Amino acid sequence: MSGTSFGTFLIFVVIDAGVATLVFRHAHMRGNRRATAWGVFTFLATGIAVPCYILNYWLRRRRRD
Repeated sequence: MSGTSFGTFLIFVVIDAGVATLVFRHAHMRGNRRATAWGVFTFLATGIAVPCYILNYWLRRRRRD
Protein backbone atom coordinates (compact mmCIF):
# COMPACT_ATOMS: atom_id res chain seq x y z
CA MET A 1 0.00 0.00 0.00
CA SER A 2 3.07 2.24 -0.04
CA GLY A 3 2.35 3.40 -3.61
CA THR A 4 -1.23 4.43 -2.88
CA SER A 5 -1.91 8.13 -2.52
CA PHE A 6 -4.31 9.58 0.00
CA GLY A 7 -6.70 10.57 -2.78
CA THR A 8 -6.87 7.03 -4.14
CA PHE A 9 -7.42 5.65 -0.66
CA LEU A 10 -10.22 8.17 -0.07
CA ILE A 11 -11.91 7.20 -3.34
CA PHE A 12 -11.85 3.52 -2.34
CA VAL A 13 -13.30 4.32 1.09
CA VAL A 14 -16.11 6.38 -0.45
CA ILE A 15 -16.94 3.60 -2.94
CA ASP A 16 -16.84 1.01 -0.15
CA ALA A 17 -19.13 3.13 2.04
CA GLY A 18 -21.55 3.56 -0.87
CA VAL A 19 -21.73 -0.18 -1.53
CA ALA A 20 -22.22 -0.84 2.20
CA THR A 21 -25.04 1.71 2.29
CA LEU A 22 -26.75 0.08 -0.69
CA VAL A 23 -26.55 -3.37 0.90
CA PHE A 24 -27.88 -1.99 4.21
CA ARG A 25 -30.78 -0.20 2.52
CA HIS A 26 -31.70 -3.27 0.47
CA ALA A 27 -31.60 -5.52 3.53
CA HIS A 28 -33.56 -3.02 5.62
CA MET A 29 -36.26 -2.55 2.96
CA ARG A 30 -36.65 -6.33 2.67
CA GLY A 31 -37.17 -6.67 6.44
CA ASN A 32 -33.87 -8.38 7.22
CA ARG A 33 -33.31 -8.29 11.00
CA ARG A 34 -29.54 -8.17 10.49
CA ALA A 35 -29.41 -5.27 8.04
CA THR A 36 -26.90 -3.33 10.15
CA ALA A 37 -24.62 -6.35 10.41
CA TRP A 38 -24.74 -6.80 6.63
CA GLY A 39 -23.86 -3.13 6.16
CA VAL A 40 -20.89 -3.27 8.54
CA PHE A 41 -19.68 -6.58 7.10
CA THR A 42 -19.88 -5.12 3.61
CA PHE A 43 -17.86 -2.07 4.62
CA LEU A 44 -15.15 -4.19 6.20
CA ALA A 45 -14.95 -6.93 3.54
CA THR A 46 -16.78 -5.88 0.36
CA GLY A 47 -15.34 -8.61 -1.85
CA ILE A 48 -16.63 -11.32 0.48
CA ALA A 49 -19.81 -9.74 1.83
CA VAL A 50 -21.51 -8.75 -1.44
CA PRO A 51 -21.47 -12.27 -2.97
CA CYS A 52 -22.54 -13.73 0.41
CA TYR A 53 -25.43 -11.26 0.69
CA ILE A 54 -26.60 -11.90 -2.87
CA LEU A 55 -26.46 -15.66 -2.32
CA ASN A 56 -28.26 -15.35 1.02
CA TYR A 57 -30.99 -13.16 -0.50
CA TRP A 58 -31.40 -15.46 -3.49
CA LEU A 59 -31.67 -18.59 -1.31
CA ARG A 60 -34.17 -16.99 1.09
CA ARG A 61 -36.27 -15.78 -1.83
CA ARG A 62 -36.31 -19.23 -3.43
CA ARG A 63 -37.28 -20.85 -0.14
CA ARG A 64 -40.12 -18.37 0.33
CA ASP A 65 -41.58 -18.86 -3.19
